[in-house]
Amino acid sequence: MATTAAAAAAQAQPGTDAREWDEAAYRRGILRERDLSCRTLFRAVFFDQPDDSDPDVLLAAASSDGSLASFSLSSCIASSAPNHASPQVPPTPPPPAQFLSTHVIRSTQFPFYSIQPVAAALVDPVCIVQAHSGPAYDVKFYNDPHQPLLFSCGDDGRIRGWRWHEMQSCLVPLYLQGDHVEPVLDLVNPQHEGPWGARSPIPENNAIAISKQDGSIFAAAGDACAYCWDVESGKCKMTFKGHTDYLHSIAVREANHQVVTGSEDGTARIWDCRSGKCTQTIHPVQNNKFEGSWVGCIAIDASESWLACGTSSGISVWSLLSNECIFNANCGAPVQDLLFDKNQILAVGAEHALSRFTINGAVLSQIKCAPPSAFSISMHSSGMAAVAGHGGLVDVISGFGSHLCAFRCRGLEK
Repeated sequence: MATTAAAAAAQAQPGTDAREWDEAAYRRGILRERDLSCRTLFRAVFFDQPDDSDPDVLLAAASSDGSLASFSLSSCIASSAPNHASPQVPPTPPPPAQFLSTHVIRSTQFPFYSIQPVAAALVDPVCIVQAHSGPAYDVKFYNDPHQPLLFSCGDDGRIRGWRWHEMQSCLVPLYLQGDHVEPVLDLVNPQHEGPWGARSPIPENNAIAISKQDGSIFAAAGDACAYCWDVESGKCKMTFKGHTDYLHSIAVREANHQVVTGSEDGTARIWDCRSGKCTQTIHPVQNNKFEGSWVGCIAIDASESWLACGTSSGISVWSLLSNECIFNANCGAPVQDLLFDKNQILAVGAEHALSRFTINGAVLSQIKCAPPSAFSISMHSSGMAAVAGHGGLVDVISGFGSHLCAFRCRGLEK
C-alpha cells in the first residue's frame, strides 16, 4: 500500500521526478547567480551629446569583471516594467522635482512619503567588450561631435579608448561578443625601477579625467601618482608626485590649468598642470577622530569655484576661491561618489541611498536606491540620475523623482 501511495504521489507531482535532472545545468545556474550577485559596477555614465539624433538614452557601465557594456534605457525600462510595484499614493503633495525626493528616507524640508521599490530585471547590453584583464574602475566620454570616444581604465594599469558608435552599431551576436571590438587607444602606466634593475608591478588606474581644452587624459594611479597622457602621441607628458598613498579620484579645473586628486592618505591636492607641482594640500578629514580616513571621491562645480570631497565618513566642501572649508557633513558611512547639480550636491556611498545637500551642508532629501552599496552617480541633461554599485545594479531616477527602472547588468558569459 505504501509503495502504491508513493507511486501515485510521484505521478501527481511530476516536478519531483529526478530522472531528468541536469546536474551540470544546475551548477552553472548557481555559479551564474553567484557571479551576478557578487559583481560590482564601479561606474555608469550617460552618453549625453546635445546633437545626437538617437532619441534613446544610452548608458555605459564599467564592471568588476573587467567588462565595458552599453545599455539602452528604453530597453531597460521595458524589461523592468512588468516588475514595477504599484506606487502608494502619497498623503501629501510631493516636493519639487529638483529635490528628487521620491522614496524619501528622511527630509529636512518636506513631509515623508514613499513609493515601493521596483524589482531589478536582468538586462542584456547592446554591446559588451572585455576591456580590462582585471576590474574596470572608471569610464569617461570624450564627446567629439564626429567621433565620440569612450575611455576606460582598470586594475591592469591600462587606459583604453573605444569608438562609441562602433560599439553601438555592432552586428555580432551578444553571445559572441567580448573581444570583437579593438580599442583605438591603449596606454599603460609606467613601472618604477628599483634596486638591481627590478621593476615594480604596473600600478592600477582607479579614476580618469579628460581635459576638454587639449584632450589630455589624467589618471589617478595606485602608486600614489597621477599621470597626464597625450592622446595623439600616446606618451606620458607629466607625473604628479606628492601623495603618500594610492589615489582614488581625479578632476580637472580647466580655467586654472589645474587638476585635483583625492587619496587614501586623507588629503586632496591641487596641482599646476604646467609645472607638475602641488600648489595646495587640503585636509578634509583632519578633524576626524578615526584613523585611516581617506578621500574617496572629488567633484568640481561648473563654475570651478567649489570643491566637494567624499571622505571615509562624510562630505567636505571647500571654496577654491578663498581656500576655505564651507562645511563638513558626517554621513555616518563612506561617501563613494558625488557630483554638483547646479548649487546642490548629490552623493552616494556605503548606504543604499542617494543624498542631496545644499552648498551649505543642509540635507534636502535622501532617496532609497537599488544598489546596497553605490559607487557611482551620474546625471543626464534631462535631469535623470543613474546610481550604480554592488550586485551589478543600476537604479535610474527621473528628474521628477520617480524610479524609471532598476536593472541588473548581465556580464560576459565565462
